[in-house]
Amino acid sequence: MMDKCILNLYKEILPMKYEITSLNTKKLFAEALKKIILQKSFSKVTVSELIRECGVNRKTFYYHFSDVYDLLKWTLEQEAIDVVKNFDLIVDYEEAILFVIEYIKVNNKFLNNIYDSLGRDELKRFFYTDFVGIVEIIIGKAEEETHKKLTDNFKKFLAAFYTEAIAGTLVERITHQDQQSKEELVTYISTVFRSSLTSVVREFPNSLDSLNYKSDT
Repeated sequence: MMDKCILNLYKEILPMKYEITSLNTKKLFAEALKKIILQKSFSKVTVSELIRECGVNRKTFYYHFSDVYDLLKWTLEQEAIDVVKNFDLIVDYEEAILFVIEYIKVNNKFLNNIYDSLGRDELKRFFYTDFVGIVEIIIGKAEEETHKKLTDNFKKFLAAFYTEAIAGTLVERITHQDQQSKEELVTYISTVFRSSLTSVVREFPNSLDSLNYKSDT
């Protein structure tokens, strides 16, 4: 009986140890990527440089990532986007915005080098892909707060509308940090979300028939 308990405990601990080891390896690659990007363009970073910096073999890299772009995506998600998702985005959205702005400030050279390599549109698409999920969470909570149920099509439209604005603002912040202070930007974004999103959800008609659109003839 005791041996069986020990075996079960071992089965639980072993995967946890593996996950921690895998996470640490990914973080090692992320730090290496950030270090190398401070010295050269992202487009010129190679897997060979990364494994040499980390002191591991090529197989280890490809076990965790499909390519350097995949590593970049994981790095930004791990350091910024996943952290933002842990905020209560209805109550603490200003703190979440502050966190992202501070992340951009601290990692500005790193992000600018990525911007120079990928271009504005590609970097914007990168942020869009990840932040659309965050905006969908906020919309869902706005539905709960207003006791309204939006159609799936309108939720997709609304998520795209706000995410496009957020992604564009973040990319602009990377290249033009002097346009407004951190406090001003937080005030601008929070005012838009606070005053508009809940109102939009509340005002959305229960039936599209009530809009009485005139059809083209």
